[in-house]
Amino acid sequence: MRLLGQKVILIPMRSAHQKSMIPLLALSPLLAGCAQSEISGLGFEEGVTSVNDQALSLWQGAWIAAGVVGAITLILILWPVFFYRKKDEGFPKQTQYNIPVEVAYTVIPLIIVAVLFYFTVQRESKILKISPDAQISHFIDVVGFQWSWQFKHRSAGEYKSATITGSPAQPPTLVLPQGERVRFTLDANDVVHGFWIPAFMIQMQNLPGVTNQLEFTANELGTYPGRCNMLCGRNHAQMLFSVKVVTKAEYQKYLEDLVAEEKAVTS
Repeated sequence: MRLLGQKVILIPMRSAHQKSMIPLLALSPLLAGCAQSEISGLGFEEGVTSVNDQALSLWQGAWIAAGVVGAITLILILWPVFFYRKKDEGFPKQTQYNIPVEVAYTVIPLIIVAVLFYFTVQRESKILKISPDAQISHFIDVVGFQWSWQFKHRSAGEYKSATITGSPAQPPTLVLPQGERVRFTLDANDVVHGFWIPAFMIQMQNLPGVTNQLEFTANELGTYPGRCNMLCGRNHAQMLFSVKVVTKAEYQKYLEDLVAEEKAVTS
């Protein structure tokens, strides 16, 4: 290896070690699938939504790959520190080229990136797949605006009361049914916003003039925080909402309660 025309000292590596590292690094993202239930979620839970089911093993595999690379890098740093310390006043042997080392530090990162890219594309295609309308239980329109959210439950009909509009002072709540697939249509009427529910391992942008679609099934009852993850203006930090997952019966009653008063007035 040449550096500005100067010779560089290179510590020899055994070819057997180099060969054993390549398959280990390449297959490290797959280790998450071997015993996923025994591996920490690293901040996320399994089974919360259909998205978690797809994304969690990818998340775990990426951390495992990073851990393997970090451990090997640390070993390579410490190895010469302890085993190649200066022993005498003699000038060390100078090596200008080391083809195996140069090939290794070029090929190994490419393999790691290629493996991670493959699994990312595979999982992303499943998460973003749009099902036929007949397979969707509910449709919800999500509009981001400065600086809050609007949720329209289309399953409740064309009633104004079926649209929940929040404000920075009163963040809205997005109610979802447990175990039923919901399709979200995402829009924005001013600037770019980001519809983000951290616990669900999902986010998608709300773009002015562009309609995005996202669908998933919420499986665990509970209340989860949501927020905008795109810097959208002065009050971006206040652009919050909550997601409440309820039973199917509770969700149906929620929709009925939304429109009951308006029905009474118009009848």
